[in-house]
Amino acid sequence: MLSSSVAQSASNVVSHNYPQKAKKATRPRSIKSFPRFYSGCIPALSAIFLDVMHYHFRQVATLVWLLVCVLPSAALAKVPVFVSIFPQRYFVEQVGGEHVDVQVMVLPGASPTTYEPKSRQMAAIAKAKIYFSMGVPFEAVWLEKIVASNKSLRVVPMDRGIQKRAMASFHSHEEKEQHAGGRTISHNAGETIQHAIPDPHVWLSPPLVILQARTILVALQEIDPENGSAYETNFRTFILQVLELDKELRRLLKPHHGQRFMVFHPAWGYFADAYHLEQIPVEMEGKTPKPAQLKELITNARKHRIKVLFLQPQASAKIAQQVAKEIGAQVAWADPLAMDWAENLRAVAGKFQQAME
Repeated sequence: MLSSSVAQSASNVVSHNYPQKAKKATRPRSIKSFPRFYSGCIPALSAIFLDVMHYHFRQVATLVWLLVCVLPSAALAKVPVFVSIFPQRYFVEQVGGEHVDVQVMVLPGASPTTYEPKSRQMAAIAKAKIYFSMGVPFEAVWLEKIVASNKSLRVVPMDRGIQKRAMASFHSHEEKEQHAGGRTISHNAGETIQHAIPDPHVWLSPPLVILQARTILVALQEIDPENGSAYETNFRTFILQVLELDKELRRLLKPHHGQRFMVFHPAWGYFADAYHLEQIPVEMEGKTPKPAQLKELITNARKHRIKVLFLQPQASAKIAQQVAKEIGAQVAWADPLAMDWAENLRAVAGKFQQAME
């Protein structure tokens, strides 16, 4: 409703007498008359504008409050999550969607074997609600310290319920290992054996990632039940994507069942198991091979006509390139810690197929 002052101003404009001749009443006003007309309109229009602004002040104030206060609060309402490596962040974000804020402990280019968290990370983790572990080596040293910095932090092993394979290692000559119970096992030259150390690289197998996604879903629903249905929807969508990826990789690698490939670090064992391949590691129990061991490794690779050697960014390229040159194989980059998990597996499968053609 307009104020009385606005109504009076409008009445003045309407009732204002302008000098004009009776015979020319239908003609438009002369240019000289316009200043007098506007001099009457401006006060009325200004009053109307002020009245409208006063009427809508509360609506404008409410909108400003929503933009300044409510939206930042909604952002802060995200569940703060920490993970050990980047592929885990990919999984948690797929299931958690917009309701999670995920930070990664092992930074790009670093190794999860020897990583030491930064002070800013330890400060940030004090505010986290969930830590998804993966069984990578640095956790054995740091996970206890991480928990001590945040007593309310819930640690969820993402690899829960997965039966792990042992880390693979190439034995370059016949040797014997003494096992518990007095058993002695001999290994032949050129044999790839499995050691007692559990292989943590379960994130590189799509079928195993489905199990990990279920673990993520349960943990998020328990800590944030209000968004439980959203997590369930995201989980189902993600599983369909993983199944489609698995189907694609099986089709791509089916012609190469039983074939071997070399890796510097034995990170691709679960991937090889899923698609009926075999990895031959260059490392000997996590260490660079000695010259005599390297010689036998090259002989074995030639025997099996290995055509590709996968190298990860965290490893030394010098020895890998030397081995590849000796056996006539391609060197292909394959990062087990890549941020885009799905595209990374597609790329590795594509490189393997290309090397086999």
